[in-house]
Amino acid sequence: MDKINIKNLEVYAYHGVYPEEKKRGQVFVISAVLYTDLSAAGKTDDLTKTLDYGEISRQIKSFVMESQFDLIETVAQQLAERLLLQYPTLDKVWLEIKKPNAPLELSLETVSVEVERCWHMAYIGLGSNLGDRAEHLRFAVHELDKIAACTVLKVSSLISTPPYGYEAQGDFLNGCLILKTLLSPDELLDTLLAIENKAGRIRDVRWGPRTLDLDIIMYDDLIVSSERLNLPHIEMHKRDFVLRPLCEIAPNAVHPILRKTVAGMLGELRIEN
Repeated sequence: MDKINIKNLEVYAYHGVYPEEKKRGQVFVISAVLYTDLSAAGKTDDLTKTLDYGEISRQIKSFVMESQFDLIETVAQQLAERLLLQYPTLDKVWLEIKKPNAPLELSLETVSVEVERCWHMAYIGLGSNLGDRAEHLRFAVHELDKIAACTVLKVSSLISTPPYGYEAQGDFLNGCLILKTLLSPDELLDTLLAIENKAGRIRDVRWGPRTLDLDIIMYDDLIVSSERLNLPHIEMHKRDFVLRPLCEIAPNAVHPILRKTVAGMLGELRIEN
């Protein structure tokens, strides 16, 4: 991916654990690498088709000067998120924040932190079989899309399917969406659980009736196996009600373990059944 480099921007600011750091201030030195597609700018010589490094440098300086945190780790995190949210064509940002005059009784040149943050692509499964099913699913899409760190890119059509696992219940309305997000997998899971709770979901029967069911199907090409989260979803390749709507919006998305496309997995499932 193409990059724009900003090196050693000096800013006088007031971050630090000690009271005198917040009162007197000190110099911070910031470097940034901005990852974006520069091909259109290179072909057209048009400033509007690139990231204006002068403007971004001023934005960095303004944020670091006007905010106040104990930790430069927090400065880096907040600044990275601010840049990614403010500039839609910025895919990833690397930041280094140096503190040359850290209050340590040691001989050293500087201390610094480095962070790298980027947008992620998550594929979310939607389901409901209680109440106004379509309204519950619309509610979920709206709740996700209003979060600053999330953008809903595509939403599939909705399909009615028989219950899976626990059959003594009504049919489900199912769909999928593609989500661009700055949230980590665990943060995203917490967000989905909060939206389910807001929609009145009650967890009393496994695979039982529910107002809203939200699952992370895939997250980039990440593979995770923990007590609270498995990525990709361990049942996705067996579930027609997941693969059908997902194939509509992301047929070429690849399962990171099976190395098969969504369209390929759906085709295989239909042959088996």
